[in-house]
Amino acid sequence: MDRKYVWHPYTQMKDWRNFDVRVIEKAKGSWLIDSEGKKFLDGVASMWCNTWGHTRKEIVNVMIEQVKKLQHSTLFGLANEPSILLAQMLVREARGMSKVFYSDNGSTAVEVALKIAMQYWRNVGKSHKTKFVALENGYHGDTIGAMSVGYIPNFFANYKKMLFAVERAPSPYLYRRPKSMSKDDFVSHCIDSMEKLLKNHDDIAAVVMESGAQLAGGAIIYPDGYQKEIKKLCERYDTLFILDEVATGFGRLGSMIEYIEQRSTPDIVAFGKMLTGGYLPLAATLASEEIYNAFLGEFGDYKHLFHGHTFAGNPIACATAIANLQLYRKERLVESIGKKSRVIEKRLREIERMEIVGDVRHKGMLVGIELVSDKRSKKPCKVKNEKINYLIMKESLKRGVFLRPLGHIMLLIPPLAISNKELDLLLDVAAEIIKHIQKKV
Repeated sequence: MDRKYVWHPYTQMKDWRNFDVRVIEKAKGSWLIDSEGKKFLDGVASMWCNTWGHTRKEIVNVMIEQVKKLQHSTLFGLANEPSILLAQMLVREARGMSKVFYSDNGSTAVEVALKIAMQYWRNVGKSHKTKFVALENGYHGDTIGAMSVGYIPNFFANYKKMLFAVERAPSPYLYRRPKSMSKDDFVSHCIDSMEKLLKNHDDIAAVVMESGAQLAGGAIIYPDGYQKEIKKLCERYDTLFILDEVATGFGRLGSMIEYIEQRSTPDIVAFGKMLTGGYLPLAATLASEEIYNAFLGEFGDYKHLFHGHTFAGNPIACATAIANLQLYRKERLVESIGKKSRVIEKRLREIERMEIVGDVRHKGMLVGIELVSDKRSKKPCKVKNEKINYLIMKESLKRGVFLRPLGHIMLLIPPLAISNKELDLLLDVAAEIIKHIQKKV
């Protein structure tokens, strides 16, 4: 039935015909359970969004109670209590932000941020500032604006003529730096390149980047101090700073709000994914008071933000997010991530010595393992007569784990509340799969 009717995201459906499709029927904790009763450890946190595992009663019970009271009420001319209370919670968590604009996924949260930035400059009398600077290798979603600033050629080349031009600065991808540069020299080069762009263009509305790490670009973790330096450049050259914490916020990298950890408060920030613990779609774009105030004026000035979604601030999703954030505090979840991260770090020392492992990148509950055919040349690992990403998925399912890699880069992104025993299993399976691939290279 699935193959007959469903078109899957980021999937070559011709290959899907031959894939062992597992139909997930239910889930409990960190485990997905298919229609045949087989269990699979959720090694990707259901696309990087699951916090607690599945069917956590404290969250599910709140969802049920909210469904009984109010399913949906528009924010176009009305308000609802869950959206108000959640906005208050978010502003208290996100230092430097004062207002919350709701949407329903990370792509749209970024899209809103771009529109706010461009209109901000128009509203304050600097309408020439219309361009954006983004990092190479960044990803911000699949809507037009998000694809433009997060242009990954393998993903978006087919849509290039739809997209607007964006200035790009090099990503601090240390593993792929030029051989002639040390790590410190390369980081300096990345920062200097950004400064050159901002210095030579007075029409830049904002710099847009993921906060703390580039996830879809291959789990590229920023060097210490890099993000803070980019923030300083934005201040120096009268440019807004937009951070995308859709995938990195709420604990993934070991901090509740990553930009606070990085000491780099933005003008605008986007959140999503783990905002509801991965239980319902919800995203939020937060802005500083200075940004918000620029949109105030007489109606005829048309300074208000012309953007909105039917299900913005949905009360069920907002109530779910409130329950999720309350559970963070009650369980002291972020504090526990440090201990789990140390367990991961110890196990990764064994994995990084393996023959086809070129680089291991890890922070908090994010792991990227870059597989190469040869450590000296760093050539991406390939397997004869088989796509390596499908091979990793297939071998993980055989071992009772679900993984979805990015080509030759194996990602381990489990639910934050995964147990130590489950974490060991995830790392055991990752090592087994790498050994299996080594025999085929």
